[in-house]
Amino acid sequence: MNKLYWLDQIKVQDRVKVGDKAFYLSKIIQRGYPVMPGFVVSAEILRQFLENLNSSESLVADLPHSSLHLDVTNWRQLQQVASRLRQEILTATVTQEWVSPIFQAAREWQTSCLILRPSLAVSTATPAINNNISGLLESVFCQCEPEAIALALKRTWSQIFRARSLLYWQHLGINLQQINLAVLVQPVENAIASGSLTTNASGWEIEATWGLGIAIALGEVQPDVYYIQPETGVVLEQQLGNKMLAYSVDDAAPKVFSQPLPNSALTPDRSCLITYLLPEAQQKQYSLQEEYLQQIIALGTQLVSELGKTFTIKWTITQQTTSGKLYITQVSPSKLISHTHFIKGLGAAGGRVAATALVIINPQQKPEQLPKGVILVISTITPDWLPFLQQVGGIITEQGGLTSHAAILARELGITAVVNATSATTLIQTGERLLLDGDRGEVYRIKGDSKEEMERGREENLLSSHYPNPKAPHPAVTSHLPMIATQLLVNLSQSTLIEQVQNLPVDGVGLLRSELMVLNILNGQHPNSWILSGRQAELLELWSEQIMQFARAFAPRPVFYRSLDWRSQDLPSLRDSLESSPQSMLGERGTFSYLRNPAVFELELKALASVQEAGYSNVNLLLPFVRTVEEFVFCRRKVEQAFLTEVAQFQLWMMAEVPSVLFLLPEYVKAGVAGISIGTNDLTQLLLGVDREQGQLAKVFNERHPAVMSAIAQLIQMAKSAGIPCSICGQAPALYPEIIDKLVEWGITSISVEPEAVERTYQAIARAEQRLILAAARRKLN
Repeated sequence: MNKLYWLDQIKVQDRVKVGDKAFYLSKIIQRGYPVMPGFVVSAEILRQFLENLNSSESLVADLPHSSLHLDVTNWRQLQQVASRLRQEILTATVTQEWVSPIFQAAREWQTSCLILRPSLAVSTATPAINNNISGLLESVFCQCEPEAIALALKRTWSQIFRARSLLYWQHLGINLQQINLAVLVQPVENAIASGSLTTNASGWEIEATWGLGIAIALGEVQPDVYYIQPETGVVLEQQLGNKMLAYSVDDAAPKVFSQPLPNSALTPDRSCLITYLLPEAQQKQYSLQEEYLQQIIALGTQLVSELGKTFTIKWTITQQTTSGKLYITQVSPSKLISHTHFIKGLGAAGGRVAATALVIINPQQKPEQLPKGVILVISTITPDWLPFLQQVGGIITEQGGLTSHAAILARELGITAVVNATSATTLIQTGERLLLDGDRGEVYRIKGDSKEEMERGREENLLSSHYPNPKAPHPAVTSHLPMIATQLLVNLSQSTLIEQVQNLPVDGVGLLRSELMVLNILNGQHPNSWILSGRQAELLELWSEQIMQFARAFAPRPVFYRSLDWRSQDLPSLRDSLESSPQSMLGERGTFSYLRNPAVFELELKALASVQEAGYSNVNLLLPFVRTVEEFVFCRRKVEQAFLTEVAQFQLWMMAEVPSVLFLLPEYVKAGVAGISIGTNDLTQLLLGVDREQGQLAKVFNERHPAVMSAIAQLIQMAKSAGIPCSICGQAPALYPEIIDKLVEWGITSISVEPEAVERTYQAIARAEQRLILAAARRKLN
């Protein structure tokens, strides 16, 4: 093969061959900065590999010269083509002539684990394309063995043919001849801590976690954060993260860690790593000792002269010596140099999107329609905004927390969102071009109207989450997932998402939010208005058809339909004359409202009966916000009167979110409760006395608070003792996947999350179950 390009020897003319990631690292390693050593397998090798693919498929035979013109709006065709291309690459042979030099060079590092980082350069006149491809291509880990290296190379190369990548190339008019994908190979050393440093003129931010940085990349920990004053290097503020686990090289397990998980809990591209659960004492410690923190700050100060005031580096502190050694692993110079960060909120739904702002001053005055793709800037969002959100590209709200309606709706619809962005409607004007970062909770102004800025905006949109469920795995991905025993369910409300979600690795729908589902059919009128105006039969037919779409799509898998749980202030445009109570945090919600006005609940039960009559026996009823046993008994009788219980498979469940259930669950079971589903959002706000809609109280609204976790553990144990299943459908497992380990240990029956969280929740469940199996095996041996 052609020579390998070592980082400390790369020249300017090599940039296209080695890609931008390796090129930037080479610049600073050659100036004496501490960069993790590495070499590059050039982009030319990928071209030769594609040219040598031996396939009868015409689609493959023309590679790499094929233009691959696809109808990217046909997502099913896009997924099929992407899956076929990647399968061809993964089953092809990488010649020993290429693998052997890589293996021999890597052996010099005397490490058992390697990381292969995609390093891309695109031959195009648009510089913005090369500036930011984060999230498009991912690193691959492998053992330092010839066969593992060959497979890792193919995995890395195949990523340019993923559906998301093909969509990206197509929208930007890039053909395969313009794509130069090199592979940067580096050793993976066992780390004390890892993280990132992000700098700009207004302030620096350091993120850190124990072990390798993959825990941050996978969203499995909430890192420690340090805010630094750039001019002085003074630490202005530091926040302790939530770090329950860490990653290490498999043959170098650090003594400070405990309870390793076996490799079978890892996906194939991380087979040389092992996950460790950290002792509780270490979880409560900052992962950076003061000396390491100061080393990173000093390094950032030096790099300003090389890279300018705005850049991001990723770093690791290895255990090569007793004192640890700081290395730079990645560098992204001037990533946001043309943007000015001016608003900070809470990142409620991930992704990045650039678009024009549309400011709505009064949330109660809804427009007839919204322009497609805009970033909606508004003080707060109530559920009745749902029909309008289908068109927007991003959401910024001044109020709300991570479990607010805006956050929940955005996550289900796959819309990038920032909430609790103070004074956003004042600081932003309609027509401004914004960059919205839903992961960091930041809003940037995009300066200028240049062609480069427009291309940057298009690029951000393609890399954002606002394309039909790009974060959700398609069938080709799920085939690699390990088996799990804990049921994984999905939270849904929109029938438009069914086709994208029904093939996810889920066991059914754990929460069908009726109050959001029916907004699509009510035409802005309260159900009582339909009933009082004599349109009950019409509404019943529409309601039944909505439920039936979910029953049909997921059969025979169960669907847990949660009956209406409205507060009048949540739906100002649907207020009814029968609702006369003053607004409050709680309102006359849940089953109490059924006692006061049973007509709508009776209509829901008739709709469920219609679904049963149509031949679907997989829909169950989940009662919301049950305060007393008397309320449950009232609802159970209504259910019996609707003849729903005559179908043997039908189950009547209740939400466990009002704290009284902690004392009354045995009585509820005696009254006929067949199962419970823990709603962590309401349970948290009621236990801690914090309104979930108030984003400024985000630090207080803590679903991992010991009181909340103790209540969850108690509910699971009580359900087990009563012999009924216990699910959890609040936002906590999706927002904080580290708690899944505890849920599985306690014996949770099922976990239900938003579509975007399915894959990471699946993996978290698998790791938790493997840990329990390992612990049981050890006890047996002892």
